[in-house]
Amino acid sequence: MPAFRQVGEKQLPQEVVFMAWSPKRDLIALANRAGEVLLHRLANFQRVWSLPPNENTGKEVTALAWRPDGKILAFGLTDTKRIILCDVEKPESLHSFSVDSSITYMHWMEVTEESSVLTSFYNAEDESNLLLPKLPALPKNYSTTAKIFSEEKSDEIMKLLGDVRLNALVLGGSCGFIEIYAYGMFKIATVTGVAGACRGLCLSSDLKSLSVITEIQDSSDSEAEITYFQLDTSLLSSYLPEVTRMARKFTHISTLLQYIKLSLTCMCEAWEEILMQMDSRLTKFVQEKNTTTSVQDEFMQLLLWGKASLELQALLMNQLTVKGLKKLGQSIESSYSSIQKLVISHLQSGSEALLYHLSELKGMALWKQKYESLGLDASGIEEAITAVGSFILKANELLQVIDSSMKNFKAFFRWLYVAMLRMSEDHVLPELNKMTQKDITFVADFLTEHFNEAPELYNRKGKYFNVERVGQYLKDEDDDLVSPPNTEGNQWFNFLKNTTHLKESPLLFPYYPEKSLHFVKRQMEGVIDQCLKKPADVIGKSVHQAFCMSLYKTSQSEDSTPQLFKLPFLWNDKTSNIHYVLFTMLEDSISKIYILRRHTDTSRSVSNGILAVEFGNFLNNSINETSDSRCYSCLDAHFYDDETVTVVLKESMEQEGKERVLAQLPLSSVYTDEDQDRELVWDSTKRLDEQSGEIPTCTVVLENQWRVLENMKAQYVSVNGIRKVSCVLSSNLRHVRVFEMDVEDDGEAEEEEEEETTRIAAGEPDELNQSADNQDNVCGASAEELPDETEEHESSLDP
Repeated sequence: MPAFRQVGEKQLPQEVVFMAWSPKRDLIALANRAGEVLLHRLANFQRVWSLPPNENTGKEVTALAWRPDGKILAFGLTDTKRIILCDVEKPESLHSFSVDSSITYMHWMEVTEESSVLTSFYNAEDESNLLLPKLPALPKNYSTTAKIFSEEKSDEIMKLLGDVRLNALVLGGSCGFIEIYAYGMFKIATVTGVAGACRGLCLSSDLKSLSVITEIQDSSDSEAEITYFQLDTSLLSSYLPEVTRMARKFTHISTLLQYIKLSLTCMCEAWEEILMQMDSRLTKFVQEKNTTTSVQDEFMQLLLWGKASLELQALLMNQLTVKGLKKLGQSIESSYSSIQKLVISHLQSGSEALLYHLSELKGMALWKQKYESLGLDASGIEEAITAVGSFILKANELLQVIDSSMKNFKAFFRWLYVAMLRMSEDHVLPELNKMTQKDITFVADFLTEHFNEAPELYNRKGKYFNVERVGQYLKDEDDDLVSPPNTEGNQWFNFLKNTTHLKESPLLFPYYPEKSLHFVKRQMEGVIDQCLKKPADVIGKSVHQAFCMSLYKTSQSEDSTPQLFKLPFLWNDKTSNIHYVLFTMLEDSISKIYILRRHTDTSRSVSNGILAVEFGNFLNNSINETSDSRCYSCLDAHFYDDETVTVVLKESMEQEGKERVLAQLPLSSVYTDEDQDRELVWDSTKRLDEQSGEIPTCTVVLENQWRVLENMKAQYVSVNGIRKVSCVLSSNLRHVRVFEMDVEDDGEAEEEEEEETTRIAAGEPDELNQSADNQDNVCGASAEELPDETEEHESSLDP
């Protein structure tokens, strides 16, 4: 009875370049050559969702990583040099940021260290929720938020915060580029001093060291050299409680900036182009009229004497129309009230929460004994607080403009509506006809202020009027307001202007009356970004190389293999605090698997620092018993858990139909008590492959934890020991099989599967192909033979 139960198989239309299992659920993320990111379920390898390549984000996915809680999937795009954080529930970007290099590898780890200080911080994390009101959920009726937010709840943006326990996304790229992002959002370290393009990364769970595999190429025609580095990151582990607090604060801040950005985008969407209708109609009227009377005077005559020129009548009755005026009035009221609600409930709430977290961060920065060595700078945070204050002032100014515009337009449209009804000799309702002297003065003031022709505005914007005053705050194209608020006669403004020592006081937030809301927001983001950068530089400079070992030269034949599938593979044993490196080197036509071990604490050593593993014969019927016992080459190897390595093996005998084998290699069979004395005396002046004959070798004969992979040229494997699953990929990168690793295959099911495989291979018509399950289990069919409906039939995440 074969080990491991097969639960799914599929021929995929595109070549897969990366696979990664979710750490918490039976889901696997794939990236393919077309630039798609796909999420599949374990059962029948059913597709949950797909995210197609996008002009804005990018088209060439080069790395994937899951957040340790399984709720966020990160992927890197090399063409745009962007990192996207995507919600597992829906294929939309929750957060993205740019990096300075093409990403070649990413690793997302969680800190497992425990201490009383950390425990108290984890428990006190919700203190801000007691002091701050809960942020209102962003409305789903805007296209920007509808893409991101699911139907049931619209607070997905807060998912970016995740669990309070510290986790870190480590990014590696070309030319020695390495950056560490706490919670996947706040850059906590920029690491320098590593040569070559990054091929693998693993930050230890105790934060004491970082394992790095790089590919160093001297010239384009030479073979690349694979090198292992161990970097000392002890500053992070020494100041773990402080790093966690600081990173958590910065993550709150980054999340709030994203919340404010989305709120502002919703406000821009709520503002409609129809609101510009009055400006465009009046500009056309100026261009076409023959009289020398100004537009303002024309409307004033209508207000005071109830008479309009023939040209104004034509404008009002033929172009604007009574029906059009009513529609414009309703649009303005609806749009302004929506924007007003968004400013009050979202923009102001988000800004006040931002101010709170920055103030707390400033308090931390002033505790120099704890935070100075991490690069936290009080003066930079003070500037960020000031910038947020200026943004809040500008948001309040927008509220005042909305309030006065709503009152002005209401009075103006009411008067104009009555005037147009009289022109058309329609009946005017008595309640509309009542207009006091105060109302007339109000409309006259509105006409005086808003209906002045401005030739310089025409040169700038192509219009003579700016009656609508709200849109200028929301448009990203302008830094300066077209019609800034009138500050003449404002006693407080004049008092500040004339009092120099008050004007420069740090207690007062600077006010920019000439600038748009977008300009002040960009300025705030820039200042906060600068404030976030210093800790990354300081912590990055503290990271230094503790160990370096040149492993081997790559063969030219590997060039067609996707970069992400190539060994070496890195693993961190959280219990024993050991870094593992798995790689293969060719010796006498056999690819042995080599296991390199390093303690996460760079000052400590471990026994059996490097061992070679070769596999003895366990498929007795496939080879002659008298032949060489070393009969398997290792194609791929990944750690299943701390005690087991999952390998894909190939028979080394020169014969037709070589079998590929999926097997579990227990480390207990490699690291036995007898091997304690066998240590390699490593010569640091030579590469490891030049000393391979001196490396202690262990021959392992697998007993029952293996399975022959029939009718499949298996090459690569991705595993998840927590969920006890594996996914095997063929050498053509299109054929996948999925296995449950802790369950043996049922004999009857196996026979049925073999029978079905034979039928398909023989080209018999398969009636069962009509069912979705059997479409997913097609074994020998090519990608072209598979019905398109199978891929399009996406499932929900809910079990």
